[in-house]
Amino acid sequence: MQKVLVSVYSWENPTLYESDLDLKDKDKVIVASEYANELGIVFQAKVETSEEAKGKVLRKATKRDREVFEEYEKQKDSILKTGKEETKKIGLEIKLVDARASLDGKQAIFAFTAEDRVDFRELVKNISRELKKSVKMKQIGSRDEARRLGGFGICGRELCCANFPGSIQSITTEMARVQQVAHRGTERISGLCGRLMCCLAYEAQQYKEMLQGMPEIYSVVKTPEGKGTVVEVNAVTQEIKVKLENGKYISVKKKELE
Repeated sequence: MQKVLVSVYSWENPTLYESDLDLKDKDKVIVASEYANELGIVFQAKVETSEEAKGKVLRKATKRDREVFEEYEKQKDSILKTGKEETKKIGLEIKLVDARASLDGKQAIFAFTAEDRVDFRELVKNISRELKKSVKMKQIGSRDEARRLGGFGICGRELCCANFPGSIQSITTEMARVQQVAHRGTERISGLCGRLMCCLAYEAQQYKEMLQGMPEIYSVVKTPEGKGTVVEVNAVTQEIKVKLENGKYISVKKKELE
């Protein structure tokens, strides 16, 4: 039995499923999602991984499945509008970013972002009453919202989160620190989502390796010209800028330190 990546909801990464069907990329299939049986699109067929699959592809989507799916997709804007109106009525501090009716038409699934934990039970009850459907709420992060919306970063290229499939890696301030860009301030190293830029993860490990054996900033070292305090470290060139005890600044290679 092979493993395939299937894209089900726009706000989620493609999910790993098992399948004994002969599938190709972009095939439409029916899978059992967290909420109901849903139509998904094969993002990548025949994935080689030891990761455990979430579930199984039930079957290929029929013409009827595709027609029903397209019909519910046309209702998405109306469903989302209803959700936003009810959210505004009760003044709940959440942002509804997407919605979808399940393939069986019995449920409406909403994706939302929020700064803190929220009690949305009243909202669910109100939306359910208006739509005559069971309502499910799925909280997503700001990175997931940025991926769904797409766009371009300050580098001029498509957002990393939208351009690369798969799970979004956790980005930490440590990644910025080892690359010596943390001092620029969060506003200069944050993406459109307001979080640290995904690209900080690309070279973090290489910088860690290059910094091995390099002295810490403000540590005291011995150079050929005497003792001094480290004021700057360049991982790429392997050079250390040192302020000597006499006030003179010099640059030395790591191998020159005593």
